[in-house]
Amino acid sequence: MHITKAVYLISSPEVAQCPPPDKPEYAFIGRSNVGKSSLINMLCKNQKLAKTSGTPGKTQLINHFEITSVSKEGAKDFSHWYLVDLPGYGFAKVSQSNRRKWEQMIENYLRKRENLLMVFILIDSRHEPQKLDLDFVNQLGEWEIPFTLVFTKADKENQRTVSKNVKSFLEEMRKTWQFLPANVVTSAIKQMGRDKILSMIEQTNQQVSGE
Repeated sequence: MHITKAVYLISSPEVAQCPPPDKPEYAFIGRSNVGKSSLINMLCKNQKLAKTSGTPGKTQLINHFEITSVSKEGAKDFSHWYLVDLPGYGFAKVSQSNRRKWEQMIENYLRKRENLLMVFILIDSRHEPQKLDLDFVNQLGEWEIPFTLVFTKADKENQRTVSKNVKSFLEEMRKTWQFLPANVVTSAIKQMGRDKILSMIEQTNQQVSGE
């Protein structure tokens, strides 16, 4: 897949105010400060697309980006789809009432957005399995929402540690999951995992359009 255009569309405080569900949609979510904005910018090759911040919890709304892509550079088989940047879950320094409001907004979006085809859950590859991430993964399983695990910041740690942490996370999931989801190890700086994620999106788009 080659992205020809990526533009910010709208930020919505609730699912009812999101754009019409007329295009395939892919959402990205993870714990605060997991490198979500950097990953989105890397995928779209636009460092100014999603706002990056050193402050966890900066993303507070449902952010839609409209993407135009082709199967390869120079091709004319244009596809149009939405990429969604969701608020992080976890340790943002906000009040309990604000946090609950975010959680409700995210749940409503994930469960009610009819054109949502895949959720990419970002997990920091530098750390051993965290309960917060596992709980969120299990919640999506209960809601029967398809997802892919995206292990981020692989360039920030040695390869042995990254591989060990990824393996440990999948082993934790095996305790309660019969089938494991797809997973991708990424680095926004090295553009690692970019082709794999875009290929997954392209294949899903083709399945939906019946190509």
